[in-house]
Order: sequence, then C-alpha cells, then structure tokens
Amino acid sequence: MNDLHAWLAQQPHGLHTFRIFQQKLETLGRSEPEQLALCQLLKNMVGSYIEAFDEEPLPVAVADRAHHRLVELLASLNVEANAERRLADLNHVAVCRLW
Repeated sequence: MNDLHAWLAQQPHGLHTFRIFQQKLETLGRSEPEQLALCQLLKNMVGSYIEAFDEEPLPVAVADRAHHRLVELLASLNVEANAERRLADLNHVAVCRLW
C-alpha cells in the first residue's frame, strides 16, 4: 500500500489517474490476496467516483479534493496492524466517499 500511496501522490488529479489506480488495485489484490478486501473496497469507491463524472465536466476543485482525500485515506491505512485495526480500516474505507 505504501508504493500505491507514493505513486498516487505524484499523479495528476484527473479521471485517468483514478482508472490507472483501479488497475493497480486489481494487480495488488491478485499478488497480495490478504489485501483483497481492501483492494476491492478501494476499487468500488474509486469506481463510483469515476462513474459519477464519466463524460461529465470534472470541476478542478472536485478533482483536487477527491485526489487529496484518497491520498490521505491511503496514508491512514495500516496493513501491518492487528486484526481489529485492519477491520476498522476496512469499515472506514467502506463508508468513505471521495466527493
């Protein structure tokens, strides 16, 4: 997750970045099956954001805020934590919205 966070922090804030992020989550979920639930939740969250603005004008402020929220969310996740903390992280991601 740290590599994904570092990558995302360096990317532009457009929908293309979020699509690539979804692809990276797909790859991560396959290579690290213990992170599959987290990857799927993140993919779903990003997918709903992409769907909301696909083929619609994406205001710069919305894109900036969504990117910032996702970067902060990734920074807050601790995949090395105990089961209780990991469950709390999963629950947090499950209810998080990017916009």
